[in-house]
Amino acid sequence: MSIKPTLHTVLSPRLLDLYDVSDSIVVVIDVFRATSTIATALYNGAEKVIPVDSVDQCIEIGKRTGGITAGERDGKVIPGLSYGNSPAEYPRSFIEGKTLVLTTTNGTKLLHMALNKGAAEVVTGSFPNISAVCRFLASQQKNVFLGCSAWKDRFNLEDALFAGAIIHEIKDHFTIHCDSSLMAADMYEMHRNNMNSFIRRTTHWHRLASYGLEKDLEYCVSRDVADVLPIYRNGDLVVG
Repeated sequence: MSIKPTLHTVLSPRLLDLYDVSDSIVVVIDVFRATSTIATALYNGAEKVIPVDSVDQCIEIGKRTGGITAGERDGKVIPGLSYGNSPAEYPRSFIEGKTLVLTTTNGTKLLHMALNKGAAEVVTGSFPNISAVCRFLASQQKNVFLGCSAWKDRFNLEDALFAGAIIHEIKDHFTIHCDSSLMAADMYEMHRNNMNSFIRRTTHWHRLASYGLEKDLEYCVSRDVADVLPIYRNGDLVVG
């Protein structure tokens, strides 16, 4: 009998240092809204998404590549950038064939942390592309870390809920001795049939709904509406 790879859930970027992610797959999760937006842009034909840490870098790479510069801090479009972090801003009619240069409060930061710590592969996941992520993880025979972007390093429910949804789908392929994974999976099992009402209780929902973004947030917990696998290759997120 072959030994199954392991799966862990990292509930905040601040906890990433406690884990050895070398030679593992890290799934960057930022449900509201970066990883939902990345999947949507690629699903709608974007050539690539370039995730960057800083606004200055975003503007500079945008000039160099002719890409669309996009980003938010605290739910608002950053002055100097053209677009925000809403999946609704990237329909096929707009984004097809283009490059999106994206900086966000939480998700892009975690992605770079995972790369710096020697992850073998980095992919991004959210409910809109959950099946593509699960198919990939189940097929790779590698240890997996589900990395929750959280909010400014503080735990958030929606990212842990998505980690739980992944675990629900692929747990038979992994050895899981990890309390944060157990908690995430239990929470998902408890709320999987009332997702839309449950997410309305989250801090992030209240924060972003105050900017009139409810439609975005409902989209971000809709399964498989953008079923592609964004995978990191040479500085870009492309369809895997």
